[in-house]
Amino acid sequence: MNYKIVRLNTVAKSEITSSVLIIYTGGTLGMSYDASGALVPFNFGQILDKIPTLTHMNIAITVISFPEPIDSSNVNMQHWVDMAYIIYENYDSYDGFVILHGTDTMAYSASMLSYMLSGLTKPVVFTGAQLPISAMRSDARENLMTALEIATAKANGRPIVPEVCIFFNHMLLRGNRCKKVQSVHFDAFESENYPALAEAGIIIDYNFAAIQPFDEGKKLSYSNKMDNNVMIVKLFPGITEKVLDACFDMDGLKGVVLETYGSGNSPSDAWFTGAIKRAIAKGLIILNVSQCNGGRVIQGRYQTSKDLLDMGVLSGGDITTEAAITKMMFLLGNETNKQLIKQKLITPLAGEMSLMGLN
Repeated sequence: MNYKIVRLNTVAKSEITSSVLIIYTGGTLGMSYDASGALVPFNFGQILDKIPTLTHMNIAITVISFPEPIDSSNVNMQHWVDMAYIIYENYDSYDGFVILHGTDTMAYSASMLSYMLSGLTKPVVFTGAQLPISAMRSDARENLMTALEIATAKANGRPIVPEVCIFFNHMLLRGNRCKKVQSVHFDAFESENYPALAEAGIIIDYNFAAIQPFDEGKKLSYSNKMDNNVMIVKLFPGITEKVLDACFDMDGLKGVVLETYGSGNSPSDAWFTGAIKRAIAKGLIILNVSQCNGGRVIQGRYQTSKDLLDMGVLSGGDITTEAAITKMMFLLGNETNKQLIKQKLITPLAGEMSLMGLN
């Protein structure tokens, strides 16, 4: 891709203390109003005019922009490859990375990059905004400034947050543990099944017990392989056998993330269990996740979920749907042994799920 590269002179009087690469993919944060009042992509060469306090951070900042900013609703696998590749190629040149991304699919992108960038020992911080950077009450300035601080934060010479995360509205969350829950408020993201990595107030209060430990022995590896022959099926009262069979009979389909009720429950009708049995007999991998924002799938707690367990449906434990579908795409693209794929689906790869309760 023909990326646009801007190097910002942010240093005031002091020496440069650290360096950050910002990857601008698109989204509300990087938009501004033109003379007609329409939103247009912002020129990052002028960002110091919008956020003059950047000059006090003494950080060497480079911005790499996608040739054409994308609405996050249009994010696809190639965009994930581009983001991960930029980080991999520039890994040794920067202390941390900030990805500016639209909020709608940010949790999907953060989840996928946590799998693609194995052995990460530097911060990769996704952030964005609910209001454009030029808006009077925009949350873009604080989100970006704090994301930059987190991306360069060190303790004893080591990065404090060596993992893929999302910073939004004072909260730093593990990227593959959260989901977007608000479209009209600034607190757009929640992580119900995993504690926040940090909370930004007067100081940034890091929750060191929740952060992935730094391991200097790790070496970054990068995989660009994915298989999107997957789908999400959300159960609802009234769903029919015809609908399920139509989904499971799709040509080329390899995996299904099944969104069930509560702690993993589903209808106990014979037609439903029959549809699941036929799907598994055809070789489909089915991963059970809960429709609830919090809690976990515990197959076997109730008879309805025990039936799924007995049929060979896998339990996603406390994984989010966003992390589950991207994990399935990643594993199907990188592994050929079906039993190994199944085992890895119920085992944490990048802190996306807990070990407990995986039935």
